[in-house]
Amino acid sequence: MEQDELERLVGGPLRLTFDEILNHPRLPEARRAYLESFVHLYEGDPFLVRLLLEAGRFLVFHCVAVLEAAQDPSRRETWFTVAALKRQLAMFGYASGRQVDHLVARLREVGFIEQHRAPGDGRLRLLASTNKLRTHHTEWLATHFIPLAALYPDHDYSPVLSRNRAFHVLHCSTGFPFNPVAARLMMTLPDTLLFFTHAAGPLIQNAVLKAAMDAADPAAAVPYIDAADRFGVSRTHVRNLMASAESAGLVKITGHGGHSILILPRFWASYDRGLTVGMYLHDAVNLVAMRQWTKGATDGGPTAPPDRTEAASYSS
Repeated sequence: MEQDELERLVGGPLRLTFDEILNHPRLPEARRAYLESFVHLYEGDPFLVRLLLEAGRFLVFHCVAVLEAAQDPSRRETWFTVAALKRQLAMFGYASGRQVDHLVARLREVGFIEQHRAPGDGRLRLLASTNKLRTHHTEWLATHFIPLAALYPDHDYSPVLSRNRAFHVLHCSTGFPFNPVAARLMMTLPDTLLFFTHAAGPLIQNAVLKAAMDAADPAAAVPYIDAADRFGVSRTHVRNLMASAESAGLVKITGHGGHSILILPRFWASYDRGLTVGMYLHDAVNLVAMRQWTKGATDGGPTAPPDRTEAASYSS
């Protein structure tokens, strides 16, 4: 699982191996903690749910945060442009430039991204996130560290879990060189991609799995059709997604009118594998970020890139 490349990026041995996380006896507890925090993150924000219905926006949010934090105003090749965003998204399978243009336009329209002229070159437009996007991504990142904290309470994840904005910028800039590895690992998760490439797919996936865990009976049938009303997509869309999941061996559609599903063992196994990939990567990035954070504190202050509002100021 890319261990050699990750160790190169980390600059030494990893703290956690992929198999160690995947085979942790408390992984189901970590899964529950993650599902609860993820569903809670979106449950109370209908606007954000609607914004994320289009497949790909989860990736856009993450790539925006990473690209902006990693840019250096003195190095033109690092500037956060639409072209740079397209290159990052292409690694994750979003090769359509027109689709990326549409996603950016929509995020600008609702106030999540801004665009400015580049200094000294009025033809070039630079992108910048707004406080709306930064606030959401800070919460998103903390949510993805909750399962790690559940499994490894002795590891220090407090800066990210406390939503420290300076550490969030540092973590994002640190994560930039890890993106190619993340993209390659994501391509090893076809069941995860099945949901990720459908509108509201991750939201629906996590909602039905949380319902199954809440039922406390692995054999219990759980309703799925209400996810259509909950996330603002058509019932036909949700039925078609569940039919695809059934064809992939993840669920069995059952109940009167086929409005319920049984979660099959492959679904739990593939979900846990995807969750493990995320924890594996996040812990590797955190190792590097915490090393810089601790060094900065020792030297008299956290070592972090400028706050993103400052980093974006040169483009205004």
